[in-house]
Amino acid sequence: MFKHIKQDLQAIFDRDPAATSRLEVLLTYAGFHALLAYRVSHWLKSNGVPFLPRAISQLARWLTGVEIHPSAKIGTGFFIDHGMGVVIGETAEIGDYVTLFQGVTLGGTGKERGKRHPTLGNHVVVGAGAKILGGIKIGDNVKIGANSVVLKNVPPDSTVIGVPGRIIKSQGARLPDATMDQIDLPDPISDRFAALEQELIELRKKVENHDSRSPS
Repeated sequence: MFKHIKQDLQAIFDRDPAATSRLEVLLTYAGFHALLAYRVSHWLKSNGVPFLPRAISQLARWLTGVEIHPSAKIGTGFFIDHGMGVVIGETAEIGDYVTLFQGVTLGGTGKERGKRHPTLGNHVVVGAGAKILGGIKIGDNVKIGANSVVLKNVPPDSTVIGVPGRIIKSQGARLPDATMDQIDLPDPISDRFAALEQELIELRKKVENHDSRSPS
């Protein structure tokens, strides 16, 4: 547990340029506070302690605005940026070096039993307000854009945006571990409209040229 906490702390300095000192992080980072509470509650839950793990997670929710179920499985180097509104469900599984921004939900889709929350691979980045729902799998090195709603499996090395989420980029090259450009994500619909507009302009020019050459 203490090894995970040390790596979680280092992950903040690796990914957040606003982090200036360990004391600042320890005292003021709500996402780190919630993660500390999770590490303790998960350890207690894993060792068969009743009630107390859930009580700790609810207290952390009240204090930080982040709800992490004690039964969730979270790897090392996990970072919650800002944190408010993040929800991580009971059967969620998160790999190593994953980053979640504020308002992210790893939730279920109803009253199904068993594995009902998502599994995230390593080096996944999930943008602000995104919802990943159901027992789906998100591959390694995936980027999910802000406010996306993801309901289906996503293969590794992909970028997902939209409602419902759609894959707009998939490549073999590894994506950056800790950063995500939230502004310049591709928009395939906008790109298609631009292409159609260009085709119309070219067709209009051809029609005008044809009319100008026709005898009056």
